[in-house]
Amino acid sequence: MGVRAGAASDVGLVRLSNEDSLLVGSALFAVSDGMGGHAAGEVASAMAVDHLRALDERADLRPDDIRATLWEANTAIRGAGAANPEQAGMGATVTGIGLVQFAGSPRWVVFNLGDSRVYRYADGVLTLLTVDHSEAAELVASGTLTVEEARYSRYRNVITRALGVHPAVDPDQWVFPPVAGERFVICSDGLTGELEDVEIADVLRDVSDAEPAAAELVRRAVAAGGRDNVTVVVVDYGVGDVELEETLSRSAR
Repeated sequence: MGVRAGAASDVGLVRLSNEDSLLVGSALFAVSDGMGGHAAGEVASAMAVDHLRALDERADLRPDDIRATLWEANTAIRGAGAANPEQAGMGATVTGIGLVQFAGSPRWVVFNLGDSRVYRYADGVLTLLTVDHSEAAELVASGTLTVEEARYSRYRNVITRALGVHPAVDPDQWVFPPVAGERFVICSDGLTGELEDVEIADVLRDVSDAEPAAAELVRRAVAAGGRDNVTVVVVDYGVGDVELEETLSRSAR
């Protein structure tokens, strides 16, 4: 089955720089949202993506490889922060999907640390595959906040798991078989902070190609307020021939 991916990123209307980084690889697709302010967040997210990019070159990728690489990225980010005072305290969310070998068969693995997200769109239904690692999400899980209240809560930006924050990291992972015709959205919270899930689903329904779909999602998020950097990777599975077609479109203000 073929895989096609498109991506877009925008600094938004408020921030001075784009601290998001993204990966469109041959087997790995990811988004990382930097934390720490100034240039530090940009450095941390770039380090996260660089570690995954090196892993993408492996021919027999497995879920444990991704977990080990995220541990290595966490150690490297913390080391860079300790060695450079201007980068002290930097960190990054990271989320994405990869085509791996598991139990002798190809599988998708979804991985996540932080509040960037992965969605799956299939048969007209949009499903959130990741769990936000934030205090707001924990309050929703406990019944203290509703999902709508959490969107505007001061706790939504308090991240409980991310690269660079603690000496050890515990990334979530989910493994499942690929299905022809499915598509995925990997995004920073600059998208979900501006658009409801129903609008994301509308774009995925109406825009058939991955690159224009990613660009349209970013455009709508910026038009809706653009209060944060916005980065989107759209991955379509089961399209075209067996060759991987990668298209990457990046825009910046």
